[in-house]
Amino acid sequence: MNPTFTRRRFLGAAALSLPAFSLSSALAQDARESLGTMQGKAMSGPHPLETLMKAHPAALRAELRGVHPRVYTTKAGLDDLRQRAKGSQRAEWQKGLAGLIAMREAPAVAPAQKRRAQNNTAIGIIGAALAYQIEGDAKYLEAAKRYMDAAVSYDVWGYTFSKPDIDLAAGHLLYGLGAGYDLLYDALTEEERKRYRDKLIRQAGILARHFSPKPGKSYSYSQNHCFIPIAGLAVAAYAVWDDTPEAAQWAALSRAIFTRVLEVASPDGYFYEGVEYWIFSMPWIIHALDAFAHAAGDDLYDTPALSKAHLYIAHSITPNGQDIYDFGDAFEGPITRSRIGEEPARTHPGGKLNSNYNLLYRLAARFRNPEAQGVADWMASLGHVCAEDFWTLLWRDPALKSSPMSAMTPHHHFEDLGTVYWRSDWTPKATAFAFRAGPPEGHHVAHVIDKLPDWHLEMGHSHPDAGSFILFGGGSYLTGPMGYAGIPKSNLSNTLLIDDHGQANEGGGHDAFRDYPYARLDSIRIASAKLERDRADIVADLAGAYRPELGVEKLERRFSYARGVWTVTDTLRASKPVVLTAQVHGDRAITQTGAQSFVVPGQPASLKVDVATVGAKAVIAPGIVVAAGPPGNVDKGPKEERGAVLRVSLPASKTATLTTTLKF
Repeated sequence: MNPTFTRRRFLGAAALSLPAFSLSSALAQDARESLGTMQGKAMSGPHPLETLMKAHPAALRAELRGVHPRVYTTKAGLDDLRQRAKGSQRAEWQKGLAGLIAMREAPAVAPAQKRRAQNNTAIGIIGAALAYQIEGDAKYLEAAKRYMDAAVSYDVWGYTFSKPDIDLAAGHLLYGLGAGYDLLYDALTEEERKRYRDKLIRQAGILARHFSPKPGKSYSYSQNHCFIPIAGLAVAAYAVWDDTPEAAQWAALSRAIFTRVLEVASPDGYFYEGVEYWIFSMPWIIHALDAFAHAAGDDLYDTPALSKAHLYIAHSITPNGQDIYDFGDAFEGPITRSRIGEEPARTHPGGKLNSNYNLLYRLAARFRNPEAQGVADWMASLGHVCAEDFWTLLWRDPALKSSPMSAMTPHHHFEDLGTVYWRSDWTPKATAFAFRAGPPEGHHVAHVIDKLPDWHLEMGHSHPDAGSFILFGGGSYLTGPMGYAGIPKSNLSNTLLIDDHGQANEGGGHDAFRDYPYARLDSIRIASAKLERDRADIVADLAGAYRPELGVEKLERRFSYARGVWTVTDTLRASKPVVLTAQVHGDRAITQTGAQSFVVPGQPASLKVDVATVGAKAVIAPGIVVAAGPPGNVDKGPKEERGAVLRVSLPASKTATLTTTLKF
């Protein structure tokens, strides 16, 4: 096996003392990050969330009080679902049954501190509970109760050592146990109801107290550690509405926070935390909004962030159908693409991408959008996997026509996030690329952040990668970033370095953009993008990505594609002599084939790189990444070697132009 495929770790003393967690943790955070909430100086007047709570209490519909189920469906709704499960959607339902976690394995035993263990318990509950209601088979009821009992047995919901009872696992379990309690209410004994109800009320109370507004408190509304726990709180509130007077307050708080979550989301449908986090996070937006819509009659769906979401996930999939354009914290680069180690069982079970594509069925049905339906059907045809297949029975409208992928424009410019996707067509043989040059959370943030004193940014899952590109051709992922990083840096992407320095405030922790002026980030932009059927030409302004002390006055990257060749031209003007360095990463060892020619090997195609600028110096180096550490200490992970990198530099100068061509 090529050594650059293996996880070669370079462990320091600090890393050696860390618990053994998977390195691409979707649960991890930097100890300095304020995920969820942050306490600051008091604001004048009532807290904005208090105002929203009064204006939109999201109370349980009167006709649903005192009856179960009610959160996502009713008894009449279940009758309809049973008919669909036996008729028009039988195949989809059978697939959902076959994938039930609760029927494959026992729930994790307390304290269940292994990564995702409690999350899986939650998903096991709701899947088995719905299966019992549709099938009427006692084996599903017993499985659901085993998992519900496991949830009750966890004294702490989440990690005992990092944000106990208020983070992701707590959100999962409030959702799972809450929906299970609601669906199975009539099938439970009074003793069982009390046990589950008491646990729900206890845990919801803890989480609600943590997230309740008070003077000076702000929220990371756009970050998944905020809205995932709150999605669970919303479900629990409607499940136990009749059992505690606090439930009304929980529902109002959840609705207020989700008002902000949707308000700050990108209007072009792009998900700034990356594809892996779209897969992980988008279910919770759907679960919360469905609870508000059904239980409270309060539909929050009408936002372009959701109506355009199918565009983001469709264009984020590479032509081979199983890999992604992995900007930001998304998988582990060469490790994931080579399908080695433990992670493929999660990211690519059975060799197929776990994309949660059935979320698009819900969006397609809500917006009556044949294109979104078509994207979901296309992803299903690729064999993609969903964590909660059973929801397809509720989400997919079989009467909605599906638009073929061939009818969808094969290129798209997400203007808010400054990201362009282009492919020659929607077939596996397509040539394709992605290029990004924009602020980490979108241009819209610059216009709204000062208007929302209750919102603080946490952009740790975004990378300092403005001006970077990902190429695909000849059936191969040709070049791209190195994946999820505990300390994201520009040297992990196909972007530029100035005197070996990267962008923003990289290197100080998981959030490279902490304390970096967003107005400066907003100046990073795609100045022009001409996208045609057989060619593309993009010009980007990157100067704002680099700290002022580096002296960059102008930095323009022109990225073009025509007749099978990508041409990258970088133009620099600085206030002092600086070294300009361009980078091309590879999953395997890069070889030099001429004075200024190189090959980045792939399977089956390889990328040929030619440096057209005379006097440039090229260096081939290993791709070293500080991988993600355990929850609460994501920036304390070990060093890993992932592939290799070609770095091409010009001598120090106040002005420079560097041109590189790439083809397969």
